[in-house]
Amino acid sequence: MSTSAAPLDQRIDLLWPQVHALTLLAQSASFTQVAQRLGLSKAAVSQRITELERAVGQTLVQRTTRSVRLTEAGQRLVEQTAESFAHIARSVGEARDLATQPRGLVRVTAPVALGRQHVAPQIESFVRAQPDVRIELDLSDRLLTLAHEGFDLAVRHTSAPPDNHVAWKLCASRSLLVASSAYLKRHGEPTHPAELTAHACLPYLRPGPSVWQFERGARGEPERASVTVQGPLRASNSEVLRDAAISGLGVALLPDFSAASALRAWRPVGVFGDAIYAMHPWSPTTPKAVQALVAHLRAALGAVLGM
Repeated sequence: MSTSAAPLDQRIDLLWPQVHALTLLAQSASFTQVAQRLGLSKAAVSQRITELERAVGQTLVQRTTRSVRLTEAGQRLVEQTAESFAHIARSVGEARDLATQPRGLVRVTAPVALGRQHVAPQIESFVRAQPDVRIELDLSDRLLTLAHEGFDLAVRHTSAPPDNHVAWKLCASRSLLVASSAYLKRHGEPTHPAELTAHACLPYLRPGPSVWQFERGARGEPERASVTVQGPLRASNSEVLRDAAISGLGVALLPDFSAASALRAWRPVGVFGDAIYAMHPWSPTTPKAVQALVAHLRAALGAVLGM
């Protein structure tokens, strides 16, 4: 029976799926992402929005070929029902955590290189040990928004986790400056960061000029140096840069989980962060499945990469 077949006051309780779809649409501005989160087709999501608009008697979403945005009425409806959905989520989470064993779906995102090399192998062993937990692992070097894109956990290489997330330190990490012996034989080994301006450097792909920062000295105020570098290749993946350095293309600055050697005196800082964290969108409770996965990753990565 269509929701449009009954008076509005008789079908309010039938409109929660439609309002929920509108809430997700407000977060992502994408019918495709909402469809993926709900396990529906885009047409089914669009139908839910249409049913809701018919029920309230006005347009809630403005659609064009390039964008999706809520009208004032749609945004107000989302804001006024947000706490209700948050309360439902908390209640369901608390009920789920009454289970004696971790169970349910945990959606995880991690950077490609770190995910391939260290997270994915540990998740394989985790799901064998926790048969009631299902994992969806998204490897992406984009900094995805956890709550808006429906992720339960993110593994991140950072020095400062955001305040609006629950963060667990999995292990320490550091950045390393590396080059092949063949490259150093041809071009010489730099002994000071300033010398890198004369070298072919392989920076991580980020907006603007590539600036590498260094410091040395363990006591008192460390000596610092900053140098703008350039070279034949920039990439947004440390495995690509590592392989380019191995082939002799130039000097790369890499996280330690992708490299194993460094200059002795100068220590690169401020590029990849000094630790690897698991982060969960803030909530009063954390699902047992998420807690179990974090504990597993902390033990495994701490043993492999060091605390």
